[in-house]
Amino acid sequence: MILVVGGHSRNVGKTSVVCGLLQALPGKWTAIKITQFGHGVCSSSGADCECATDPDHPFAITRETHRDSGTDTSRYLEAGAAESLWLRTRAGELGFAVPALRRVFARAADVIIESNSVIQYLKPDAYLTVIDPRVEDFKASSRLYLDRADAIVFSAREENNQSAWSRVSNRIFAQKPRFFLGPGFQIPPDLIAFVRNCASAVRL
Repeated sequence: MILVVGGHSRNVGKTSVVCGLLQALPGKWTAIKITQFGHGVCSSSGADCECATDPDHPFAITRETHRDSGTDTSRYLEAGAAESLWLRTRAGELGFAVPALRRVFARAADVIIESNSVIQYLKPDAYLTVIDPRVEDFKASSRLYLDRADAIVFSAREENNQSAWSRVSNRIFAQKPRFFLGPGFQIPPDLIAFVRNCASAVRL
């Protein structure tokens, strides 16, 4: 199974959802975090960050080996992933990494990916979008692929900011399965069942 978890902005709970699903659905998961850098993606000042790769290479894949480093990829391991990878690529150049990603898919039992933009290059077995109505920002990549989400995962039950989300149709939210995280980003049983059903459909 290939499961993708995206979100409409930073700090809305994407990594927590990935970790919660890894804990709730034990197995030989390969967890992948995709980070695009440049053009202000990682730094509003445009300064270099630890996401940047060698200038001669459009992407880099790093395997996480520590469970206690505090990084998102170490959290994946702590949550139960058999393998944790960090894919870094320049903004707009994710396509160069797709062949390498497909090689990972070929050897992995199940894959969970934290990303929105990867939806441009593959059709996962399930794509979840994490939404926090309290966060006004709505990334262009999330808005672009929102209609392809198989379900919406809300990290809060507050009403969304209509003025901030003026370019997002409420009909999209109404037409898709919706799940609400519990306190501390707890994964609800109905979301676990939804993902299991998606996995079962893949294996039929």
